[in-house]
Amino acid sequence: METVRQKKNEITEGIIWKQLLLFFFPILLGTFFQQLYNTIDSVIVGQFVGKEALASVGGSSAQIVALVVGFFTGLSSGAAVTIAQFTGARKEETANDGLHNAYAIAAAGGIALTFIGILGAPFMLRLMNTPSEIMADSLIYLRIYFAGILFVLVYNMGSAILRATGDSKSPLYILIICCVINIVLDTVFVLVFHMGVTGVAVATLIAQAASAVIVTYKLIRSGGLLHLSLRKIRFHGTLLKMQLKLGLPTGFESILFAITNIAIQAAINTFGTDTAAAWSAFGKLDAIFWMVSTAFGISITTFVGQNYGAGKMDRVRRSTRVCLCMDLVVSVLLVAALIGARSVLFRLFTSDETVAQIGCDMLLFITPWYIVYVFIEILAGSLRGRGNVVVPVVITLLGVCVLRIIWLAGVLRVSPTIHAIIFSYPVTWVITALAFIGYYLWHDRRHTAAHSGQARS
Repeated sequence: METVRQKKNEITEGIIWKQLLLFFFPILLGTFFQQLYNTIDSVIVGQFVGKEALASVGGSSAQIVALVVGFFTGLSSGAAVTIAQFTGARKEETANDGLHNAYAIAAAGGIALTFIGILGAPFMLRLMNTPSEIMADSLIYLRIYFAGILFVLVYNMGSAILRATGDSKSPLYILIICCVINIVLDTVFVLVFHMGVTGVAVATLIAQAASAVIVTYKLIRSGGLLHLSLRKIRFHGTLLKMQLKLGLPTGFESILFAITNIAIQAAINTFGTDTAAAWSAFGKLDAIFWMVSTAFGISITTFVGQNYGAGKMDRVRRSTRVCLCMDLVVSVLLVAALIGARSVLFRLFTSDETVAQIGCDMLLFITPWYIVYVFIEILAGSLRGRGNVVVPVVITLLGVCVLRIIWLAGVLRVSPTIHAIIFSYPVTWVITALAFIGYYLWHDRRHTAAHSGQARS
């Protein structure tokens, strides 16, 4: 009698480019719908409430949210990498312990951040030179967002775990549902009940709560390798250390990115509400590139993690090269599209001609340099998938964060202009990309040499 074979793992055995695309597109669409949360908020308040409300939702508040959520997303990557490696090695019991440990991290983090965020919001907004005319609405939006931060963390952790196992479709379907909820509630709360910034904040909270509940239900009902039981959610000492060891460096990297962006936001705020509103709108268009880049980064981290866990180093290298080429092609097309449609895109957010013109100028200045960032995203993602997280964080810390702060400190004294401030992006991206290319090639040669030496012995 023929024995029953285990289901083929396409990530470790299938055609690389095909599986990357099949994995990438659901992540891309999912990231798109996740970004649509705040983008819809900005469009609705920008068109129906005013430019002050637009600056409140997408300015200082957005940067603070990015800092907190970015840190936890980085922390989630530690859990995702370990679970991807355990899945590739088919270690079911260890993978499930990792799942429950990850949920414990999300729950503890969410409870702590709720109190910290609500109490610390005024201080954070003042620290960023938030204009007085948008301070009240910014504070309302930020406090309501932090009231629901637990839901954000649970969803991000749950979706990261699903993707680590090779399921990139379920997070997409969940986000589509919740994005529809957010759009409907935004429209009702702002246009019908005239709740302004409070309305879009409450709508976002409700939608995020729905996403957390659905992703948790999906993991509870899972019939695959992983299965969540609410009663088993707890910390596992060894796995906690492992997940924090991999996740904390990436989380701190996200914090450092956010801090530099906050420093830039603070500098932008000194130019007034028009410039702050333009930067807010640009941030939503800028996010189109980042969601594509993030999708490729998540894809290569999962691919490398599972193949590394399965001991298939040739597929690790080939998938990195294939993903890099795919991201470069898509980024070139995306840059061309953003530049070509810039005027139309900015007028989705505002009818104010001054704000739109400032925003278009910003976009023309920054977007061509996105192509350079591809090397940072893909090479860092590949290294994380192998469990190498410390060196990528150090490279990013020095090349992007520290250098950008030094640039801002110097340029504001010599040439306090918008262009001088935002030129810090391309300068730091180029330097960091060159550092990543050099380190990746050196690391790969060293690993190959070590492997050859073991084979000969």
